[in-house]
Amino acid sequence: MLNSVIVVDDEASIRNAVEQWLSLSGFDVQLFNNAEDCLHRLPAHFAGVIVSDVRMPGMGGLALLTRLQQLDADLPVILLTGHGDVPMAVEAMRDGAYDFLEKPFSPEALLSSLRRALEKRQLVLENRRLHEQADLREQIDGRLLGVSRSLQTLRRQVLELAPLPVNVLIRGETGSGKELVARCLHDFGPRADKPFVALNCSAIPEQLFEAELFGHESGAFTGAQGKRIGKLEYADGGTLFLDEIESMPLAQQAKLLRVLQEQKLERLGSNQSINVNLRVVAATKPDLLDEARAGRFREDLAYRLTVAELRLAPLRERREDIPLLYDAFSRNAAERLGRSAQVLSGPQLSRLLSHAWPGNVRELANVAERDVLGLGEPQLPDTDAGQSLVAQQEAFEAQCLRAALTRHKGDIKAVLNELQLPRRTLNEKMQRHGLVRETFLNGLKAPKPNDKLALLY
Repeated sequence: MLNSVIVVDDEASIRNAVEQWLSLSGFDVQLFNNAEDCLHRLPAHFAGVIVSDVRMPGMGGLALLTRLQQLDADLPVILLTGHGDVPMAVEAMRDGAYDFLEKPFSPEALLSSLRRALEKRQLVLENRRLHEQADLREQIDGRLLGVSRSLQTLRRQVLELAPLPVNVLIRGETGSGKELVARCLHDFGPRADKPFVALNCSAIPEQLFEAELFGHESGAFTGAQGKRIGKLEYADGGTLFLDEIESMPLAQQAKLLRVLQEQKLERLGSNQSINVNLRVVAATKPDLLDEARAGRFREDLAYRLTVAELRLAPLRERREDIPLLYDAFSRNAAERLGRSAQVLSGPQLSRLLSHAWPGNVRELANVAERDVLGLGEPQLPDTDAGQSLVAQQEAFEAQCLRAALTRHKGDIKAVLNELQLPRRTLNEKMQRHGLVRETFLNGLKAPKPNDKLALLY
């Protein structure tokens, strides 16, 4: 239950009396003697109620009400009025005030009004939270595409981890979408308006790595002309994405560990420490702890980076996502190239579902673009040698179910009629494939063709 109250009144006796009443009743009370100070120090999304006198020097209670409604139309405001101000207060309630109390008022009257206002405020904030969660889920559904259980789990984990100030390690094969996931962790968190800086550790020569990561002062080494800000410093306030972290030289691993521990760095050629506030998201294909045991990676840094770990399943383990991804890639390429998007035929779908996809989602995107350009299909093996017939059947079944649910917008009766299945069988198959009816109620929203994050690779 909420218990925060802000009291605004220019009379010290009233402020002190109200504070005493409310504090004894378990409320958290803040006092202000003028409206201007209240507005200046009002927290964003204040989870409480404002109690304000109507007549005060400078900005009065009615002007304060107007300003508060501009900030948050649902914020409850209780006005304290003298006898002659009652008609004014009634008019104010028509304009959005929650309640008014005529002076002198009893503690019971104030407490009763406050409790009702706080109950309303709690319901409003809870409703907002649910709407925000729904909006976030809709956004991430359009960016991390897939209907498989692993993708559903991944989306949930990203939303849970995004607002938390913890480092994250992403594990996945080449082309599985690690940078996209890192970008989602950034964009759905409180650092979204700050820099997102990506660095591929395998692409930097060892002799240049320290300067690239930490920056350097003029003359720090031969050829160092002028001061340069490194990736760590550039990402201050935001997120640093270190791809292929297992390729980072051991010497730089020790320095990175210090930055993570102390939130400070030193440019090459400088003794001055620079404070940085950043979140590190690292990506790797091998297990970092296995690399540490083999002597190729620092164990202490591995533990520091793996506060939270996300695993991206390869495409061959989530074949039911292939049709949805292909459709998105095809439409994106068609929009970009001025061509027509390709619709999968039955034989094409069968070949896509049976392929091993060593290049994962990136390889699938390439196939879709070739189809849009009319270049013909690349030489794909007919089957994945490591995939059983049962696995292929399961992937195809999941695709058929998803397609039917999409066509009928979650109408179970229509799906049952089309697929000629008993209700119990359909329920069992939907549960096995991680399909939820609510996902399809308004039709599965496809990502916009130009959405830069709609492509999972």
